[in-house]
Formats: sequence, structure tokens, C-alpha cells
Amino acid sequence: MAEGELVTDFKKLLTDTAAEVEEMLDQLLRVEKVPEARLVEAMRYGTLNGGKRVRPFLVVATSQLFGVARLCALRTAVAIEMVHCYSLIHDDLPAMDNDDLRRGKPTCHKQFDEATAILAGDALVTKAFEVLGQGQTHSDPQVRCELVVALAGAAGHEGMCGGQMLDLIAETTPLDVPGISRLQRLKTGKLIAVSCEAGAILGKAPAPVRLALSAFAHDIGLAFQIVDDILDVEGDEKDVGKKTKKDAAAGKATFVSLLGVERARSQADLLKGQAIAHLDSFGEKAEPLRDLAHFIVERKN
Repeated sequence: MAEGELVTDFKKLLTDTAAEVEEMLDQLLRVEKVPEARLVEAMRYGTLNGGKRVRPFLVVATSQLFGVARLCALRTAVAIEMVHCYSLIHDDLPAMDNDDLRRGKPTCHKQFDEATAILAGDALVTKAFEVLGQGQTHSDPQVRCELVVALAGAAGHEGMCGGQMLDLIAETTPLDVPGISRLQRLKTGKLIAVSCEAGAILGKAPAPVRLALSAFAHDIGLAFQIVDDILDVEGDEKDVGKKTKKDAAAGKATFVSLLGVERARSQADLLKGQAIAHLDSFGEKAEPLRDLAHFIVERKN
């Protein structure tokens, strides 16, 4: 099969998985005729507005390595995506990044109001753990507990929230490359890592297998952020779907500001190669993950 066909096949797989995720989000976030319905509408607005759904794709793709039931994988994927979307809603707030656009549309606090956006984020993160704790996600309560603990660790002060705190600190305190790497490992990488780990947890995979997926996640997570930094400098706002050149305007150090665009791009390519090498033991079953590594580095938005 030609390279172009491979790219087309992968994009269809990514799109089809995203559609399944959207459908489950729609089912889990039904709007009832109650006075507080505006909150659910804001939750839906913050989640059902497109996006690549990279994290859910990772959950589904790693789950397939171990023969996990599709429903279990999708419910776990949706829970992680809820946490991701909550973080975007809160990151966009005036107290954080103060963004007006997300995925080409007004941010949640612009579409609704700040208070509703805060509540929507709070409700999404709690809904995520409700979904993980329910029996439909996995029949084994030990597996469900492990999923809850893993996601909580990735989202909390030792993960995404801690990374966001470092991002705020970076506005006034210069960071070197190791400092930026740690910031992004917490803010972005931890949730990507738990998306890979989730498939192994659902499949009750042994430790060496989990270690290989963890190494893969580490490398693609860092590559993902480097490409984000490049797009912030070179990307078109319409293509990227949000305001660009924000980091430079805020005086934040990034991989691009410290390494330059070409070195940063070379580093992303290097990380892509390392990530793919970690999948050798999985054989052909891991082809969707290899394709995703290429997609992450070569994307334009």
C-alpha cells in the first residue's frame, strides 16, 4: 500500500474513533429539563466541539493490544477526555491563559460566562471519575480502582495541575530546557501517559509491557508539545483554531525560543523515532500507535 493510502487510512481510523467518542459523550451528557440545565449545556459545549481526540485514541489503540472490550475502552477514553476538556475550559479563563478562541470557536467562558465555565470544568472532572467507577467500565472493581488512581495522579498536583502552576510561574521566571521539559511532562505528558497506561490497566497487562507503553507515551507527549510550540510560532490562527504567538507575547520560554524552530523540529523527529522503537515488541498490533506518532509530529493544527 502506498504511503498516501496509509495516511488516509489512519486519518479515517482517527476520525471514526473520534466519532465513537463524541457519541458516548453525547449519551453521558444528556440535557434534562431542569433549572440547572445551563451547566450541562456548557459541559457539552466544552466537550462536543471537535478536536483530534488524541488521548481517547490512545486509550482505544492500547486497549486493542490486549483484546479489551470496545465499550470498556470507550468509557475509559471518554473519562480521560472529560478531564482533558475540563483542563482546556479552565486554562482558557482570564485568570489563566485568557483565551477567546478554542478549536475555532469562542471559549466556554465567552460563550457562557466565567462562573458557568468554572462549574462546567468542575462538573466534567467529577463526571469522569463517576464514569470510571461504574461497573460498565470494567467488571473487576480492582481495575476500576486502578484507573481512578492513575487518572487522579495524572490530573492532580503531581500531573496536569502542577504543570499548569509551572506554566504560570514561567510567565515571570525564566526556564531552561530541562525546566520546560518538566513543565510539559506534567501539564501535557501525564495525561497522554495515562491514556496509554489505561489500555494496559484494562487488559491487566504485566509490568514490562506497561513500561514499554510508558516510554512510548513519554516520547510522543514531549514531541506533541514541541510541535505545539512550533505551531504557536509558525501556524495560522485559522488552521490552529486558537490565538497564536501567545508565548512570545507573554515572554515565556519555550522549546522553540530556546532551541530555534529547526532544532525543535529535529528534536520532535528524534522523539518520534524513539517512541516508535518502544513498540517493537507489539508487532503489527501497534501499527495505529506508530501512525499516531507520525501524525503528531507532522500535524498542522
